[in-house]
Amino acid sequence: MPKVLKSAVPAERAGRAGVADRVRAIIADIRERGDAAVRDYSAKFDSWSPESFRLSAEQVEEIVARVPAQVLDDIRFVQDQVRTFARHQRDSLHEFEVETLPGVHLGQKHVPVSAAGAYVPGGRYPLTASAHMTIVTAKVAGVPRVAACTPPIRGEVPEATVAAMHLAGADEIYLLGGVQAVAALAVGTETVGRVDLIAGPGNAYVAEAKRQLFGEVGIDLFAGPTEVLIVADHTADPFVVAVDLLSQAEHGPDSPAVLITTSEDVAREVLDHVEALLPGMPTRDFAEPAWCDHGEVHVVDSLDEAFALADTYAFEHVQVLTEQPRQALDKMRDYGALFLGPGTCVSYGDKVIGTNHVLPTRGAARYTGGLWVGKYLKTVTYQEVTSSESSVRLGEVCGRAARVELFEGHARSGDVRAAEFRRGELSWNPA
Repeated sequence: MPKVLKSAVPAERAGRAGVADRVRAIIADIRERGDAAVRDYSAKFDSWSPESFRLSAEQVEEIVARVPAQVLDDIRFVQDQVRTFARHQRDSLHEFEVETLPGVHLGQKHVPVSAAGAYVPGGRYPLTASAHMTIVTAKVAGVPRVAACTPPIRGEVPEATVAAMHLAGADEIYLLGGVQAVAALAVGTETVGRVDLIAGPGNAYVAEAKRQLFGEVGIDLFAGPTEVLIVADHTADPFVVAVDLLSQAEHGPDSPAVLITTSEDVAREVLDHVEALLPGMPTRDFAEPAWCDHGEVHVVDSLDEAFALADTYAFEHVQVLTEQPRQALDKMRDYGALFLGPGTCVSYGDKVIGTNHVLPTRGAARYTGGLWVGKYLKTVTYQEVTSSESSVRLGEVCGRAARVELFEGHARSGDVRAAEFRRGELSWNPA
């Protein structure tokens, strides 16, 4: 029987209604007052009210010049990894045209959205890597205009983040964060052009803004706190497991970290290591409440049971530290991304390896994957009938099928083609 050595505190949902109300009010104000409202909220929340939120080419050049060479080299390296993987994703998508009946041509195309917004979080812990994930991927997809936003950090320009945005290929860079950034991108203002899709992680207010604006603008996915789940057997190193759990717990005080293992010895050693590691973590203020309130440890009888239990969580990140980690590829189906074996870790996915780190949370992995090239593409279809005989046949069937549904207008569209092409009174001019 499964044994629970540590369980999470029941989720506290109080306060979400207050977030939704505040976000709704900010969006409504920005709709009405545009740039003036954006400026007011930026001053209020970020103490930032420059003459222009958009950085000029000269400003970007000056900022990038101040970033250490090693940081720039590392940014380029990581973006190369992201770009390479994204290009392979793009190459896996094929357009086609097929003739399903004589003269009936049906086709599929992948068309990039015209404009995308990339939100790169800032605040206390700037997520520079989010620039790679959102902007590089959009550019590989062929998006002609990418407008990128990131907030100032305590009134200062986040130079490494701006460099990452620039090197990723952002066409516009705004020092603007929070709900005001998302709303400006979604509805447009006097100085910020509206976009078709917004991607990128953020805090609860940013996530709520995306949720409320979805439909008016596309979004990558509904995001919640970062999640990590580790499946381990007796071969796993308990110290490594503990380090990897805490590496994700530091994302925020509400980030769940779960261990499912077939070894009670491993489980208990992990608990001991976590308790020893937490006091010395510079990010203890986030990692400790995350672990105390949202950490879980389960001991199960078999790996099949471990994989089945892991699927019930449908977590964002699933790390597999077992003797044969690739078994998870066949055994599991509900996860945002898999990290197989001791040679990799979730932090690689977050920062350097090249797969996208914008992934589903809160159980959304049951029905969707994460951000990828295809998110920036509209898969559209087209059709053309160049055969009189086929149009007659389709018209007759259309008339009958439409009348079953009591759609007389649809039926007549089919009838007129069947009749006219049968008599030869409609034709094509191939020229």
